[in-house]
Amino acid sequence: MEKIAINPNRLNWCMNAVQIDIEHLSSEVHIVKPTLVLAMENHAALSISQLEKIANYFKRSLLFFLDPNEVQEEKIYTPQFRTINNQKPIHSSKLRTFIERVEKQRQVYIGLLEDLGEPINENWYPDLDWNITDIKKTSANIREWLELPEYYDFNSLRHAVEKKGIIVIVSNGYNGKWQIDKKDPVRGFSLYYEVLPIIVIKKQASEGTQAFTLMHELAHLLLHKESTIDNNEDFYNYQGKEKEANEFAGNLLVPDVFLNQIDIERLLRLETYEYDIFLDDFKKQWCVSGQAILVRLLRNNKIPEDYYKEYIAFQEKKYSTEETRISLDRKPIPRKYRHREPINVFGKPFVYAVLDSLHNKNITLAKASTYLDNLKISDVRQLERYV
Repeated sequence: MEKIAINPNRLNWCMNAVQIDIEHLSSEVHIVKPTLVLAMENHAALSISQLEKIANYFKRSLLFFLDPNEVQEEKIYTPQFRTINNQKPIHSSKLRTFIERVEKQRQVYIGLLEDLGEPINENWYPDLDWNITDIKKTSANIREWLELPEYYDFNSLRHAVEKKGIIVIVSNGYNGKWQIDKKDPVRGFSLYYEVLPIIVIKKQASEGTQAFTLMHELAHLLLHKESTIDNNEDFYNYQGKEKEANEFAGNLLVPDVFLNQIDIERLLRLETYEYDIFLDDFKKQWCVSGQAILVRLLRNNKIPEDYYKEYIAFQEKKYSTEETRISLDRKPIPRKYRHREPINVFGKPFVYAVLDSLHNKNITLAKASTYLDNLKISDVRQLERYV
C-alpha cells in the first residue's frame, strides 16, 4: 500500500492546539506510535486511511496536512475565535469545532437573509447614553431597550435579544455536534461582530441559569464590545469585567423595584431549606434562581452574608446528592419532538429564514435539512407544520 508524507509542522500544530502528545494521538486514532514518529520525521509513513483518521480527529481536511506551508492562524481562525482563545486557551478539539460551526452558521444565516432580500440589522448596538460605573442605571436602560414585559421566561428573554439583531444559540442536551460537553467548564461565550453578534449558552438544568448566562454574555457585548468565553467560575467572580457582567445581569433580571416586593423580615425568619419555597413565585416571574435573588439582596444589604453562605452550602450539598441519584436513575430521553430541536438550538429567526428560503425555492429540501441540524426530511415537514 502506498505511503505518503505529511507536513509534520502542521500535525505538531494540531497536537499543540489541543495539548496532546504523539502517545495520546496514537491511542485516539489507533495508529501505532512508531508510524506517527516516522511521519513527524517527514517520512512517507502514513496510508490514506490513516491520514483520514488523523484529519477526522482534528476536524481538518486531508489537504491541510499535505500543505507544505506553515500554519497561518489568521487564515484558519477568525479574530473572534482568536480573541477568546487568547483569554482561555481552548484545548478541547470538540469545543474548537463547535465554535467554528457556530461561526459558519452565522454565515449561513447572513446568506439566507441576503437571498430573501430581508434587511440585516446593521445598527444593533443601542444608541444609549450610559456610564459603565453606574450598572443599575445601565441595566435599567437596557431593560427598556429590550422592551421586557413585567414577567418573563427564558424564551421571551431570548426573543427580546434576538429582535435586536443578536444571534442566540443554545447547545442541545444530546450527544450531537451542537452540544457543549457536559464536563466542559464553559457555560457560555459571546462573539462580537459589528453585524449579527452571537451569544452561545450551554444548556442548563434550569431556565433561570440560562437566563443569567444570556444576560451575562449580553453584558460583554454591550459593555465591553468584545468576544468573551466564560467558565462556570466566572459567574461567581466579582472582579473586573466579570464583576460588571454579573452585576449587569443581576440588576437587569432583578431590579431594585422587584426586590422591594420581597418580605425580608419573613425571609430571615425561615430555615435555610425553606428559602427556595418562599422565593418560588418570584423565581418563576423573573426567570432567575434563588441564588440570583439572594445575591441581589446581599449586595443591596438586605440580608446578612451568613444567610447567603448557609444557603450556598445547603445548595451544594443538596445538588451533589441529587446529581448522584439522577446519574444512577438516568434513562435515555426519547426524542419524540426532534423536529423542534432546531428552534431550541438556533432560535426562531434562523429557522424561519431557512423555511422561507425553502418555500421561495432559494434552497433545496436537502440543503434545508443540512442547515437544520440534519433533520430527516419527514421532520423538516413536521417542523413546517409546527411553526
